[in-house]
Amino acid sequence: MNIAIIFAGGSGVRMGAGVPKQFLEINGKPILIHTLQLFQEHEEIDKIYMAINEEYIRYVEQLVLDFRIGKVAGITAGGVTAQDSIYNALVLAAKENPQDSVVLIHDGVRPFVEYSVISENIESVEKHGSAITCTPCYETILVSRDGKKVDSLPLRQESYAAQAPQSFRLKDILAAHEAIRNTPDGYRNMVDACTIYRALGRQPHIVIGNRGNIKVTTPEDVYMFRALIQYKENEQAFGFGLTDRLAAKMNRYKKQK
Repeated sequence: MNIAIIFAGGSGVRMGAGVPKQFLEINGKPILIHTLQLFQEHEEIDKIYMAINEEYIRYVEQLVLDFRIGKVAGITAGGVTAQDSIYNALVLAAKENPQDSVVLIHDGVRPFVEYSVISENIESVEKHGSAITCTPCYETILVSRDGKKVDSLPLRQESYAAQAPQSFRLKDILAAHEAIRNTPDGYRNMVDACTIYRALGRQPHIVIGNRGNIKVTTPEDVYMFRALIQYKENEQAFGFGLTDRLAAKMNRYKKQK
């Protein structure tokens, strides 16, 4: 069983919009739906579970119906932090699915992860027990404790930016969350599943992701998202090459014939 865990409980403060960023409409549909459709259309994904701000659950239920996201198996209320929200969705998934299921934890506002990256996450979990989607850093990364002086400079060739999905066996990541929740600091400084895993002394496996897998957080990101959609549309319209998602879908239908 391969399960997508989509968390979208944010309030959109950094976006400065009147609605949470996951519900901003671009090209006629909310960003969250753009994201959900990636997993809906992926043939290896069996189910989708979501964690949503409680006041928007009924709205999301209607969106799921309107856009025919049939793989959604459950929606739960989000928590105080993103990690609380993910935990709630993991608990719901664990009640209904085998404990060795592969879970892919993904931001509801990362609508451009490539089809092949999702497949490689699943393969990595089956081989290594985990997958952290990353891209190599092209900029120089520096560490500053006070935001004024440079404390250290990691080598650029050894630096990567962690993205999503971040994927694990259901039982393993749920146990990791519960271990962290039982510590005095809880989720303090736990920004993602990779941080949680490393905090427990475990070694996650890296999967190289695509550069366009942006997280839509600021108004500038919205402009970038629109440009990426235009790029994908031009690819298809002018024959520059099929997106891997469309190519895989076409091949699937050819096989059925």
